[in-house]
Amino acid sequence: MADTLQSTERVLRQAGRDFLVHFYATLRSLKLYPIENEQVQRALDEVTQSANALLSVEEELEVRVASEFIFVNATRLRLGLDNFASFSHVLTTLRQSGVGVFTVDTEVQRRDWQVFISLLLTFASREAAPNKLFELQQKLLEAGVQSIALAPPADADDDLEDEEKAKEVAKRTYERTVAVTKEVVSSVRMGRSASVKKVKRAVQGIVDQVLKNEVSIMGLTTIRDYDEYTFVHSVNVTIFSVSIGKRLDLTKLQLYDLGLAALFHDVGKSRVPLEVLNKSGPLDDDEWRIMQAHPWLGVLTLFGLRGYGEIPYRSMITAYEHHMKTDLTGYPKTIRPRELSVYSKIIAVADAFDAATSRRAYQTVPLQPAEVLKEMWENPRRGQDPVLVKAFINLTGIYPVGTCVLLDTYEIAVVHAASPDPAQLHRPMVRIVISPEGAKMGEGVLANLGEANGVGTFKRSIIKVVDPDRYGIRPSDYFV
Repeated sequence: MADTLQSTERVLRQAGRDFLVHFYATLRSLKLYPIENEQVQRALDEVTQSANALLSVEEELEVRVASEFIFVNATRLRLGLDNFASFSHVLTTLRQSGVGVFTVDTEVQRRDWQVFISLLLTFASREAAPNKLFELQQKLLEAGVQSIALAPPADADDDLEDEEKAKEVAKRTYERTVAVTKEVVSSVRMGRSASVKKVKRAVQGIVDQVLKNEVSIMGLTTIRDYDEYTFVHSVNVTIFSVSIGKRLDLTKLQLYDLGLAALFHDVGKSRVPLEVLNKSGPLDDDEWRIMQAHPWLGVLTLFGLRGYGEIPYRSMITAYEHHMKTDLTGYPKTIRPRELSVYSKIIAVADAFDAATSRRAYQTVPLQPAEVLKEMWENPRRGQDPVLVKAFINLTGIYPVGTCVLLDTYEIAVVHAASPDPAQLHRPMVRIVISPEGAKMGEGVLANLGEANGVGTFKRSIIKVVDPDRYGIRPSDYFV
């Protein structure tokens, strides 16, 4: 029975996502083109079809906005990097129109969608007014649309779990930062000016999340998007760096500086040719020389950005130093002895960990997080500061967030957070996702591996780290 309910919810969630994507496309098309335009007509066809697909199963379609969430027929849709822009646009348009809920019955026609979405665009552009929703309802009725009913926003915040709201805010912060990073890198690559103010606001959001809700924002670093690697990597490094800085008791202003430096640490790669950056095989000598130039290309890029907003010199120093290694055997080669800045050392640790645990063009099989931490701690040739590696281990635990583990109960779990007890770093919080019988458990069940069973032993212990692909698990699914 539980499996059937979970299956139904998955189907509904996918159908709801499809509908909202088509709804967004129709909003954008009607805003940009006249009604006769072919793209508008196609968008209206698709939104009608996707709505009818839901109505044929559910007999009613309800879209509800609550806090940072969108619900379709009481099922909360999950934001991802691929649908963040479309969902946010729909959310904003409904709010600006005064709509909290719209309900559609099976009599809805294609023309009804055209009238409704056109009116939404009109009312969203108007100034806020207490009777805006009433006017919109009247206009719908005057146009003969009776199949779509509207209601104001409900005060649903109290109905949402605090943890879920915190996760959603963290997710939106993460996705905004990825979008801003992508915009900056693309602008630099094309020789256009970039908005440094946007970057600073994004970094402030990351710092605030680390200080308020570190578990949720750390969980999002398990998103290893191959196609968006360049941008996701920079955001992950920022989160890890700021979290390490928090452990070192840096002030909030210092964390902002560190976060900005981390987000810009690889900006020099925007000047590396894409055929080198995305090459799937090993680089030849010439290509490796080009790749090794990205630290000082980053300095040049950041000097160029100073004209559009203040960039601290610390960001330039870390862009230059983050591959040098503590013994200076890395690159760029330095002629004189130098002491690397602490920001550079922090970012180097975060960069090394995230790079080794991510899929890339030339690394399709990433290493398991626990293996990477062990290598960073035990291998001095890695060139990381051992004190900062230890601080990172204290942050993540021996089994970092997203690690897939086999328990002695024969359950499979994904590490959710480090143990709240610093003396039990080997006993993290986990989310059990596969039962002893091998059945997947939907969103999983949280368990504290530090919990004893009353007879002097623990209820669960980790036997070993396992490959999530072997079990059809994608760890990031349990954090978004």
